[in-house]
Amino acid sequence: MSELTTVARPYARAAFEFAVSNNNIDAWSTMLSFVTEVAQDATMAKILTRDKAPQELAELFLNICADQLDENGQNFIKVLAENGRLSVLPRVAQLFAELETEYNKEVDADVVSAYALTKTQQNELSKSLEKRLARKVNLNCSIDKTLIAGMVITAGDLVIDSTASGQLTRLSHTLQS
Repeated sequence: MSELTTVARPYARAAFEFAVSNNNIDAWSTMLSFVTEVAQDATMAKILTRDKAPQELAELFLNICADQLDENGQNFIKVLAENGRLSVLPRVAQLFAELETEYNKEVDADVVSAYALTKTQQNELSKSLEKRLARKVNLNCSIDKTLIAGMVITAGDLVIDSTASGQLTRLSHTLQS
């Protein structure tokens, strides 16, 4: 995975910087999402792993995606094909999305709670996290009945565990110290 990231990162960064300079981030995000779906198709994935000429791969890819890509997007696909990197398109799109989130000063927060949160609770939690993290927070809420009470919030490197079992574990460690 890290090797794939190392290969994909320069392409994602170049695409993102180009999109920012042309004020075209949303269009690039849409294009990359589409070509990712094409690259992940089982038939296309097999074709991408075969030895084919870069021009042939680019032409095939562009025939499938032509209506969804602008001229710059088509050039991007040609560059990836010339360098034998079409198979890293899904990781390029993922890294592009991460750069977009960082650029927009947003963070995704996964909230796992014992019970469903009301809209009011979600709004209060979102405001509190936005204040703490100094960025816009997108909540992804889910329910895990095994937690009994409380919630676990994960936002990037930040993890807040306010579950009953988490509190009991911390109390146990404190008492053993």
